[in-house]
This record gives sequence, C-alpha cells and structure tokens, in this order.
Amino acid sequence: MSNAPIVISGVHLELTEALKETVHVKVEKLLRHNPRIVRIHVELVFNHTRDHSREFAAQIRLELPGPDVVVREESEDLYKSIDTVVDKVDRQLRRRHRLEKEKRNHPHDTDLGPIHRAS
Repeated sequence: MSNAPIVISGVHLELTEALKETVHVKVEKLLRHNPRIVRIHVELVFNHTRDHSREFAAQIRLELPGPDVVVREESEDLYKSIDTVVDKVDRQLRRRHRLEKEKRNHPHDTDLGPIHRAS
C-alpha cells in the first residue's frame, strides 16, 4: 500500500472533519490500484452562481509516473460528486493498469515496411 499524501482543499467551502474523513475513506481505495501514486489532490468546490442546477464540484488529480489523472464531477450534492469522481478515477486507474499489463505481456514487433533488396 502506498503512503501517498492526500491533500484536500475547499473553494468557497469550509471543510469539516466529517467531510475530510469521508474523502479519506473514499480516496484510500484508489491506492490499491497503483502503489506508485505520488500524491492525491482533492478539490471540493461550491459554485455560487445564479443557476443552482449544479452547485457542487469535486476534482481529483492523481500525481503518478507518466501523465497525471485529472477528473472533475459536478452535481447538486457534494457527497454524490465525491462518490462519482472517485468511481471515475477508479475506472481510469483500472483501465490504465490493464493497458500497461497488456503492453507488457504482448509487445508488438516493429514493422519496418517492405524490404527492397538490390539485385
């Protein structure tokens, strides 16, 4: 299991202990997919606009070797946004791991094209 730090920040939102604990519990399951995760950034946002259809957003940025994984989800409920964004990141990590494993187990030969020999 990785000891990657989980950084939680709130934008226009006060982070309560219950909210922090919920995020920690949900995000810790991501660590089982890739032990090389360097850091997890979780940003919780309250959108204070006139349109109240999607008031809350949750964004996760995973720092790991290779390209970072960044996923954002907006909804009317903050806890629903957290659950959905964690599920999306979970699917992306599983897909990424599967593709890396497939590439490792089935390397492709390099096709140099037709060979023209001089007679």
